[in-house]
Amino acid sequence: MKHKVKKSQILFTTLGIIIGLFFIFPVIVMLVTSVKPDTEIFSVNLIPSAISFDGYLKIFTEYHFLKNIGNSLFVAVITTMLSLFMQSTSAYAFSRLHFRGKNVMFILVLSTMMIPFSVLMIPLFLVTKSLHLTNSLWGIIIPVAANGYGVYLLRQFFITIPRDLDESAFIDGASHFQIFYKVLLPLCKPILMTLGTSYFIFNWNNYLWPLIVTTSEELRLVQVAIAGFRAERQTLWNLTFAGTVVASVPIFLLFSYFQSYIVDGIKTSGMKG
Repeated sequence: MKHKVKKSQILFTTLGIIIGLFFIFPVIVMLVTSVKPDTEIFSVNLIPSAISFDGYLKIFTEYHFLKNIGNSLFVAVITTMLSLFMQSTSAYAFSRLHFRGKNVMFILVLSTMMIPFSVLMIPLFLVTKSLHLTNSLWGIIIPVAANGYGVYLLRQFFITIPRDLDESAFIDGASHFQIFYKVLLPLCKPILMTLGTSYFIFNWNNYLWPLIVTTSEELRLVQVAIAGFRAERQTLWNLTFAGTVVASVPIFLLFSYFQSYIVDGIKTSGMKG
């Protein structure tokens, strides 16, 4: 029996290593290619003959890449905070309060998850333009802050929390806001961390909507700036790979730090109706 267990462990370990290498290999190619000389970008040899950091120097000295990183950081942080605030308060209302039309409104919120962005793109741009938010970072932030998925997930999480906590707080004289902020919200830390991390990654990697809303080079987000390294007749691959490596660092650090919260959020996010 022990022999069979050991063989199965070796098999799954080997399979895990192979799958891990399959996912890590493109990252290794990206890192290596970013330091290759221009003449060896498309070389089949993985190891370059010489290491060149010209791509990294150019994106920071000849382009506004540091400004682009700051724009992406501002948009990702503000959008994440705004999204979590809006969705957590909405989820509290749908899970704890009683008002007319609550179920209908919740179904309408869920229906927004079924509409693809390609359908909303043009009307959303027209609304943004009518509010004079085009060619500004707030024009990127405000339209994407609302998200039905977060409302649904947080509502399901709030439902799993016993109402005895609310009643005890009401007896002590707490208001709805105090119950939400001091009682329920601290219990939602794992799921909030999970949602916050996913929202940050999504907004950091967002490309299409920022490309539509903004036209100024100084307002470009990092993904739009990387796409801008493609000229009319050629693609500056060394700059593209260098910019991709730099843009991947915040995501890697964020996920490494919050991975335990993400696991806890997935485990504790019950889907109780």
